[in-house]
Amino acid sequence: MPRALLSVYDKTGIVEFARSLHELGWELLASGGTAQALRDASLPVVDIADVTGYPAILGHRVVTLHPSVHGGILADTTDATHRAELERHNISPIDLVAVSLYPFDTKPSIELIDIGGPSLVRGAAKNHARVAVVTDRAQYGEVLAELRASGALSAGTRQQLAARAFAVTAAYDAQVAAWFARATGEGSTLAAQQNEQPDALPERLTLRLEREATLRYGENPHQRGARYRIIGERSWWSNAEQLGGKEMSYLNVFDADAAWSLVHRFSEPAAVVVKHANPCGLAVAPDIETAYKRAHECDPMSAFGGIVGLNRPMTKAAALALVEVFTEVVVAPDFEPAALEVLLTKRNLRILRAQPPFRDGWSWRGVDGAVLLQDHDAPSADRSQWRVVSTKQPTAAQLRDAAVAWVTCAAVSSNAIVLARDNCAVGIGAGQQNRVDAARIACTRAGERAQGAVAASDAFFPFRDGPDALAAAGVVAIVQPGGSQRDDESIAVANEHGIAMVFTDIRHFRH
Repeated sequence: MPRALLSVYDKTGIVEFARSLHELGWELLASGGTAQALRDASLPVVDIADVTGYPAILGHRVVTLHPSVHGGILADTTDATHRAELERHNISPIDLVAVSLYPFDTKPSIELIDIGGPSLVRGAAKNHARVAVVTDRAQYGEVLAELRASGALSAGTRQQLAARAFAVTAAYDAQVAAWFARATGEGSTLAAQQNEQPDALPERLTLRLEREATLRYGENPHQRGARYRIIGERSWWSNAEQLGGKEMSYLNVFDADAAWSLVHRFSEPAAVVVKHANPCGLAVAPDIETAYKRAHECDPMSAFGGIVGLNRPMTKAAALALVEVFTEVVVAPDFEPAALEVLLTKRNLRILRAQPPFRDGWSWRGVDGAVLLQDHDAPSADRSQWRVVSTKQPTAAQLRDAAVAWVTCAAVSSNAIVLARDNCAVGIGAGQQNRVDAARIACTRAGERAQGAVAASDAFFPFRDGPDALAAAGVVAIVQPGGSQRDDESIAVANEHGIAMVFTDIRHFRH
């Protein structure tokens, strides 16, 4: 009679699975809550304690860690020596192991570090030539269907189950390792006890990825693409709902993420239009429809085929304005029913409802065969540490626009210049190899709107030509990090033209 060991934290479907195995002639082994669930369903079950001769001890930490269990799982029954040892020690083979691990990532703690479960899974997976290992309740139906059809599981099925099992234990270990990495990082109790200054970036990280979505294609149609979740990290994408439109592509995801991150830097109603990961429009306004219209007005040509992010629920008025423009994706915290009805008239428009971004964990970027890791950048509109370095003092309205320009500029590819006026961007120069070209592009796109605008630069001006170009276009104030050996030249430009200049003492390069 084949034997199945069942030890599951998630008991969804386990009774039905066990009943079907019993009907197919399998003997059932279990312990603790799993055994009780089977007994409550009037199923015959052999308790693991009766197999090992030991009760569960140490608060249930030691239950299945015994030769009578692992010997039955790991035995190669084609090996005469193994068969002899099984007989000598009165150990019967175990042919199927079904395990779901403790949900460590729900509330990480020492007690939720599963020891027996991963040991059972790894043992069964190692010996998949004979033993089937089930690690997901979604596999119950497939396993039963093959057992009913063939009386046994094929070698190919057992191998596939083993591959999934090792992925499960690797992901579980990665969760635990990530928790310990955070616990022993800067400011942790352990670091304080050791009276050390720890490296804030861990020496080793285990990166595990789980595919959450297959994308329409990659950056180009001839490239495949998919979105993966970093196991152990939180992502707003995991709970985002697509309410309409075509499948997302690689660039749809990349640009939507940029839009969603930037628009949530503002507490007031705000809208952003993104194209190729760069904002081409942003506005803060009393209501979301005004914010969207003003964001679009920044650069209507670039907004064609763009991605729109809103930090307030979309109204019908905003939806009516948006559907007049070819837009790839719109993402918002919610959509009024009337707004959704309007948006759904655009069959290809991808409509995403999402929660705010988390911005915890690390910022990752892939390079050839390696990963770059850094803290998330956190541009802030807080002006308390800014320094006015010019003779001219900025007005309250100019400081407000400076904050909008500064936060927006941090989301623009370097070299970056952003012009803002009346709480919205009016000109953006992005991704230039020199700063003066970025300034000229921003001014050109702003046109007459540059008159009276405030300019933000993501890094210092190495020469006076950048500030000169801004002043010539009518900019009345400049906010920049400072820190150049020629800062005095930039300050001199401001004083010559009677404009205000503010230093933030922090840089926001974005490549």
